[in-house]
Amino acid sequence: MIPILLQIIAVPLITSAFIFFARYKIAWKAGWLAGSALLYTLALHFIVGIRVYQGEPIYEAYPFAPEVSMDLLYDGLSLPVGLIINILCAALAFYSIHYVVHRIDVLYPEADERTRILYYTRFYFMFLLFPAAFFGVSLATNLIQIFLFTELLTIPLYFIMGYFGYVERFRVALMCFLWAAACAVCVLTGFVLIYSQIGSFEIAELSALSGNRFFVLIVSLILLGLFTKLAIFPLHVWMPWVHAEHPTCIAGLLAVYANIALYIIVRIIILPLHADLDAFRIPIMIMALITMVYGSLLTLAQTDVKRLAACSTISQISYSVLGVAALTTWSVEGGMFFFLAHIMAKTIFFSTAGILVYITGTRSINEMGGLVAKMPVTCMLWGFGCLMLSGLPPFANFSGEWIMFTGIFTFAAYGPTIALVVAIGGITAIGLTISYTFWSLKRIFFGPLNPALANNDKIRDPPLTMSVPLILVAFVSFLIGVYPTIMMNLLHSVIGGVI
Repeated sequence: MIPILLQIIAVPLITSAFIFFARYKIAWKAGWLAGSALLYTLALHFIVGIRVYQGEPIYEAYPFAPEVSMDLLYDGLSLPVGLIINILCAALAFYSIHYVVHRIDVLYPEADERTRILYYTRFYFMFLLFPAAFFGVSLATNLIQIFLFTELLTIPLYFIMGYFGYVERFRVALMCFLWAAACAVCVLTGFVLIYSQIGSFEIAELSALSGNRFFVLIVSLILLGLFTKLAIFPLHVWMPWVHAEHPTCIAGLLAVYANIALYIIVRIIILPLHADLDAFRIPIMIMALITMVYGSLLTLAQTDVKRLAACSTISQISYSVLGVAALTTWSVEGGMFFFLAHIMAKTIFFSTAGILVYITGTRSINEMGGLVAKMPVTCMLWGFGCLMLSGLPPFANFSGEWIMFTGIFTFAAYGPTIALVVAIGGITAIGLTISYTFWSLKRIFFGPLNPALANNDKIRDPPLTMSVPLILVAFVSFLIGVYPTIMMNLLHSVIGGVI
């Protein structure tokens, strides 16, 4: 039997290849096949999860070269990351079934049936590369694995953006590719410098870098690359374009694409090297606060429903960065908790924006209004997204913020005055999030119904394949929110034993 961790990565890759080579035979069933493959890997995650939760990290050895192994590890940190990402990828695979057909009809109205099938299967062939790469990052035990799997994400992102995106889609795809390449150069340079100093790419040996004369340079290079992916101000300029103009059916995947850099920071920098990071603590916290406030103000200025969701990501990611930068046990655990809560929230919020565009044919909030009468389920989903992003109970974001800010204020109480100022500023910034989320809820769904939409029989809730997966994601966030102990036990089993 193929080892279970290898299966988690291999199944999406094998299914992707099968869709590519049998595309005309599979045709319109490609979405169901992709979703089924991800349900299988989800089952594998639960099997692994039971063992890991009982205190049994799972390790699989795959020697590759004398200096590079391709070993795989699932522990209390990588398991929740892989599990939540798997849930989101499976939900979006089913959500995309109707959405991609809609995009093909809009972009390629003159295409014959064979060409339409080609585009449809091409989407799912590339879509499955995302979960494979995400799982690879979460399972990785050395820096080369992390680099290769992270950069693998750039390939499907470019082509899906180009083939199925919105305004100036190929230009935006190229922008995304170039920014990703710049990130890759910084991160790879840092990794090569690590090898030059300690003679290894293994994450387990990174603690040997402590006290090294090139420590500050190495960490700065890696953080520069990863902070660009996290859209930390002033490295955020790519995100409003890329997140607003991609096909909305992969919005949740792009949220993971940006946020997974936080997992990498915790895994390869904070856990092995936290004792040497004091010099980075306050500067990163200040950068995170600036990004939180700037991102919220930028979001408040938007009247495009997709760009509103895109700009909100800039602000939301920075909450997690603020948490991990405080370097206390609770702040790091809370930052990771919030990261997972945020990608669930953003999947719902952005995908619901996609439903609005799919149904109404417009992205302008000014052309909406009163849609609750015709789209009550969509209104409920947007409301869930508002509650989640605002950090209000009963969803997981509330629990994550509570834990994270407890850790931040623990540091601020004994640290420099500026730390307390940043902590207070961070918790106050939540008010801005509440403002832009519920402002959009009111503008889109309440008030008078736009006359242009009132007599349109097509204005109704979307097919169940689009709404039910999002409801299930909200249910998972609800479960974690009311019972965060399961998540915290896993995170604490790794982070609590080190920090």
